[in-house]
Amino acid sequence: MKLQFVDISIVIGFFILSLLIGFLVSRKSTSSSKSFFLSDRNMPWWLLGVSMVATTFAADTPNLVTGLVRDKGVSNNWVWWSFLLTGMLTVFFYARLWRRSGITTDLEFYELRYSGKSAAFLRGFRAIYLGVVFNIVVMATVCLAAIKIGHVMFGFASHETLLLACIVTLIYSLIGGLKGVLITDFVQFLIAMGGSVWATYYLINLPEIGGLEAMVTHPNVVNKLELLPDFNNTDLVMGIFIIPIAVQWWSTWYPGSEPGGGGYIAQRMLSAKTERHATWAVLFFNLAHYALRPWPWILIGLASLIVFPNLNALATAFPNLESSFIKDDLGYPAMLTLLPAGLLGLVVTSLIAAFMSTISTHLNWGSSYVVNDFYARFIDQRASEKKKLRVGQLSMILMIATAAGLSYILEEAKVAFDLIIQIGAGSGLLFILRWFWYRINPWSEIVAMIVSFLNAILFFVNSSEALGLQNQLFGELQSWESICLNVFITTIAWILATLLGPKNDLKTIMHFDNMIFGQESKFHNFQFKTLGFLLGTIGVYSLLFGMGKLLYGETVLGLLLCSSFLLSTGVLFGLRKKFF
Repeated sequence: MKLQFVDISIVIGFFILSLLIGFLVSRKSTSSSKSFFLSDRNMPWWLLGVSMVATTFAADTPNLVTGLVRDKGVSNNWVWWSFLLTGMLTVFFYARLWRRSGITTDLEFYELRYSGKSAAFLRGFRAIYLGVVFNIVVMATVCLAAIKIGHVMFGFASHETLLLACIVTLIYSLIGGLKGVLITDFVQFLIAMGGSVWATYYLINLPEIGGLEAMVTHPNVVNKLELLPDFNNTDLVMGIFIIPIAVQWWSTWYPGSEPGGGGYIAQRMLSAKTERHATWAVLFFNLAHYALRPWPWILIGLASLIVFPNLNALATAFPNLESSFIKDDLGYPAMLTLLPAGLLGLVVTSLIAAFMSTISTHLNWGSSYVVNDFYARFIDQRASEKKKLRVGQLSMILMIATAAGLSYILEEAKVAFDLIIQIGAGSGLLFILRWFWYRINPWSEIVAMIVSFLNAILFFVNSSEALGLQNQLFGELQSWESICLNVFITTIAWILATLLGPKNDLKTIMHFDNMIFGQESKFHNFQFKTLGFLLGTIGVYSLLFGMGKLLYGETVLGLLLCSSFLLSTGVLFGLRKKFF
């Protein structure tokens, strides 16, 4: 596909705008490490909320959703829809606690909550483990999507796509800090959503699709529409619905959906003006992320089943693409090749924006760990602000280069998603309880981290055809069975470490309790927060499914579900002082 002048102009204009924003805020953002990583804790909820949404809209996200829809249908999205429960838990129980802590990164929590050498080790190790190693894996999946989009749409080689996509992102991340990331995220989100909605409308109305009504009744699509899986298929319903909704959301750690909050979500909460701004930011994020954004991607995924009904059709359409890249997640960029000039440029820009917003956030977040929780804590405690900034910027360069290299090894977004879920399996409940159960100690977290990682590697090797060891270690396991087994083993291990390990220092616990809860009980207004959690969850799911039913032409049921959303919202607003 060849870009026209108007398409190239849109893309270049966006690059210039992103760089301009970075330069405009650079003077303030690079004045100190706190300005660079937290923007002086003065950000409003709407900007933070939009930034969270923009960050989770990565270049690989539409590919992932399209792949899920093509594989097992719309209901396959429950593997990530279930994380709404995690998000609502953060809204009503943890957002205000994070902001109240006054720390710079969520890893600093370890030496606020625990004490001794084990707490210091945990903080330093996870700074490298999460901020560098884990962070690079996530960025590599985003780079993989960029490679596929660049090749399918423009015939770019992998290195050409990565050079173009990464250099601009790296430049404004290096000079703009978190404030530059937040402002560009806002612009990127508007472009990304506008582009995806417009592209969806155009593609569905192509002659080969015939409009929305024709699409949802097409033989290739009709059996993919259900919002709930077929409960007669035990393995399917367990893997994509029962386990995610009953186990996965509270037991696993996943970037952007950490139980109790964490990662770049915590970074946004810590940079909020007040506790209230932190709370509303996360609430807006969950509403937009789960209810408002998925349907354009889902509809394009369904439409792709008509134009490219199977992998052979994709391989035929793109004969020069390596066979390892011919997966269902290729359906999204394949559909975008059908767009006209102008709209193509806008959609290309939206995907570039999605790529840049995610990569820039992960670079800033990861480097904050390297600087605050490793370098300034263990290497040079007297480092000047200028030196800490230089270390952070150098770490950004090294991380994006490594992530780009790793992207050549990965093959499909879903594979990386499954591996990340496995690595974090079993530790989620610990992150939820550590604010309230003071018996939890550093060794609880160390054991959980080690056991879940080892289990994930063993299960990954057991299912890997490429390594020639498929099913030789544990026999044939469904993905949900391996997740449950990992959760069970890891949870037992860290609970034993909690009960048998050393007790926490009483002075540290009292200081933590006074700082976070003050004169209130830890369980103050607990019943109202639980009610808010339930109402928020019901409301967002009602809007998500209501919009789906309206798109399917089931007007009455769609309106009833949307009414449920409005009712839940009304109650939440009426009782907001009790909840927040």
